[in-house]
Amino acid sequence: MLEISQLNVAYGESHVIHDVSFKVGPRESVAIMGRNGMGKTTLLKSLIGLLPVRSAAIRLDGAEMVGQPSYRRVQHGMAFVPQGRMVFPFLSVEQNILCGAEHSGYRQVPDYIYQFFPVLKDMKQRKAGNLSGGQQQMLAISRALMANPELILLDEPSLGLSPKLTKEIFEIVVRINRERGTTILLVEQNANMALNASDYGYVLENGRIVMEDSCERLREKDDIKEFYLGMKDVGVRGERRWKKKKTWR
Repeated sequence: MLEISQLNVAYGESHVIHDVSFKVGPRESVAIMGRNGMGKTTLLKSLIGLLPVRSAAIRLDGAEMVGQPSYRRVQHGMAFVPQGRMVFPFLSVEQNILCGAEHSGYRQVPDYIYQFFPVLKDMKQRKAGNLSGGQQQMLAISRALMANPELILLDEPSLGLSPKLTKEIFEIVVRINRERGTTILLVEQNANMALNASDYGYVLENGRIVMEDSCERLREKDDIKEFYLGMKDVGVRGERRWKKKKTWR
């Protein structure tokens, strides 16, 4: 469905994304993991058209997206849930959701939205700015779903949320992928949640893809265990974590 080839993105003279290439198949859920400042958000913004690229091929269902404005990419079936939610605080919950219907033709919120997020139905006349962080995250995902997308780009959905709310949000993301067949490209620092919610994963380090595999196999790799899942085996010499080098360096 989505094919990225030799993606390079820069802020002025600062080269942030270096020759990144990967694929996302139909109905797949794919995670891109990495620490803060590794280029994850920059990557997603370049895919949806919010940042220009230096060079790349970005194909969605075979159609080239480079040079297309963001709204054209939405028309082609791509939706974006930004980091920090970015809801419209003075609009109601229902008005926020309907903002995503520009290209789908919906005049009212369809039932399936409230089936995924029943709490929003009870709050549909409440101003979005009065919702909790978790409720705003649900609202941002609902707004993206209103475009009836084939592919949703999710940027750090766990940001600022409690572990309980994070678990709830990720359970819903998995349901959207499985029940609606919506392809998910997830950028997430919480590697444990990302690996549990996805089929395939990539590790982004300093703007480069340094590791990839099925999420099942990634969970068993020593580097992922130690540097992303907080697990380590201490040998007889008591090897310290900060002295160990990642194998992808």
